[in-house]
Amino acid sequence: MRPTAGSSARGAGAARRAQALRHLVAGQWRTGDGDELVDLNPARPGETVAVGRLAKDHDLDRAVAAARDAYPRWAATPPQARGRILDRAADVIDAHADQWGEELSWEEGKTRAEGIGEVRRAAEIFRYYAGEASRPVGEVFASPRPGEQIHVVHRPIGTVAVVTPFNFPIAIPAWKIAPALSYGNTVVWKPASLVPLLAVRLAEALVEAGIPDGVLSLLIGGGSLGARLVEHPGVDAVTFTGSTSVGRGLIAACGRLARPVQTEMGGKNAAVVLADADLDLAVQEVLAGAFRAAGQKCTATSRLIVQEPVADEFLAQLTERAAALRVGDPLDDATEMGPVVSLQARDEIQHAVDGAAARSGTEFLTGGRHYDDDRMSGAFVQPTVVELAGEDPLWREELFGPVLAVRRAKDTQEALALADDSDFGLSAAVFTDDLRAVTAAMEQVDVGVLHINSETAGADPHVPFGGVKQSAYGPKEQGRAAREFFTRTTTVYLCSSGGPTL
Repeated sequence: MRPTAGSSARGAGAARRAQALRHLVAGQWRTGDGDELVDLNPARPGETVAVGRLAKDHDLDRAVAAARDAYPRWAATPPQARGRILDRAADVIDAHADQWGEELSWEEGKTRAEGIGEVRRAAEIFRYYAGEASRPVGEVFASPRPGEQIHVVHRPIGTVAVVTPFNFPIAIPAWKIAPALSYGNTVVWKPASLVPLLAVRLAEALVEAGIPDGVLSLLIGGGSLGARLVEHPGVDAVTFTGSTSVGRGLIAACGRLARPVQTEMGGKNAAVVLADADLDLAVQEVLAGAFRAAGQKCTATSRLIVQEPVADEFLAQLTERAAALRVGDPLDDATEMGPVVSLQARDEIQHAVDGAAARSGTEFLTGGRHYDDDRMSGAFVQPTVVELAGEDPLWREELFGPVLAVRRAKDTQEALALADDSDFGLSAAVFTDDLRAVTAAMEQVDVGVLHINSETAGADPHVPFGGVKQSAYGPKEQGRAAREFFTRTTTVYLCSSGGPTL
């Protein structure tokens, strides 16, 4: 029997007490004096997760001023000392992984296992960038002139505005804040107001680890506060993850200000299943890519192309597995998919699905309906697989939910062309054992991340992450690629006082 939003569960939210939200400004925890913010459980929207007050403009001004004041001292701190603070923060995060992972599930809707896994991933990211402090900070080039060396040194860029989304409330902030701090920058961070509690937890970890006053400030606020942060005259650079529409506005604002900007935006990621694929593996991976985290990943699989000879068999297996997913309270260990983040998100997804149902040429293989049991009061969306006969908004528009649009292709060439048929270019997956098809995918599918025989989602901290086309703008994130955004270079021509020998 499938668990529902009302199912009993170990550690379920009904037994929890609402937490108090705080801002971190200039090294001090503050309650704020803006409008009230009530953080709700998406599985049971009548249940309060946390409550507090939004930050205001004077909090922003103070946070930026503190960051600018702390910057020279933090930049001058030996990299190894900065790394030790990040390492201690990772220890704090790991020590609280179970508690904070459950709070993440309670607040955002991921299953307990996914929540705990995300918290541990944040610790892993901090450890990686703690290690970056001991790696080379520059390069030496040969000079065409005798008696001279050419050094390229990396320096921090200054005070960085960090604006993060709801869907990974601790991992995405970690992969922005950790490199920013590791390379000697100060940070003013505005998380999504839908997931403020995990933001407070991450800031608490850094404070406990010994981050100096002013090096990190946390401001909880709405979109207008984020816009003011991005354009604040005291900010030197901006890193953002969120929707394409908001990202475009942010890019335009930074362009007017000649301010460095890094954005990771939308995705409409395709999985391609070719005729020679291992179908059992492909079903497992497509299912995970489409429905894990309720499809609320920028790298989630939202489009599927299946080659005709295996389409009926593959879709029958996939549909059966999707229909059997246990959807319910994310804090119930039997649950395989929780709710989306809010009732508004649920309604927007369902509106798009209802619109597709009213159009000709769409066939719902599973899902697509409203829940009619006690899940109807929560932000639950059915795992949905819908086959399209041709063009449809479900093929083009990012829904950010558990909805998979399917099309068939007659051969490899058509399948890869359909995969690349998008304004977005974040991630793609191809299931095949044909080396020629793999090579063709690498050459023809224009994405930032390409998976062969694995799901579209997934990003390791030691390699570059980011998209192309409308999915991203600016330098890549994670790995050593992060240094290209969070530092600036100075080229130094070094010779003796007598000058180079001609």
